[in-house]
Amino acid sequence: MDIKIQPIHFKVTERLEEHINKKVSKLEKLNDQIINADVILKVVKPETSNNKNAEIKVRVPNAEFFAEKTADSFEEAVDTALMAIEKQITKSKEKSR
Repeated sequence: MDIKIQPIHFKVTERLEEHINKKVSKLEKLNDQIINADVILKVVKPETSNNKNAEIKVRVPNAEFFAEKTADSFEEAVDTALMAIEKQITKSKEKSR
């Protein structure tokens, strides 16, 4: 699986990048046909709490899963977005059975 992290107007720390790669790669346990995952990170203006936004798009053959979440930290936003994508993948697998 190819994981692409795209920060908007800032540089991703190594710790954040490791966190994202570790969490996103766990999706392969749910679906081993994942082609790639795009993670877009941005800071929402104005500067308040809950201003870290994460958009995650996961592509599999014949389908695409998307989630966008905003939280206090990028780690938290990524984690909640991945939970939403896990639900979508699980639901998709149940439908195909």
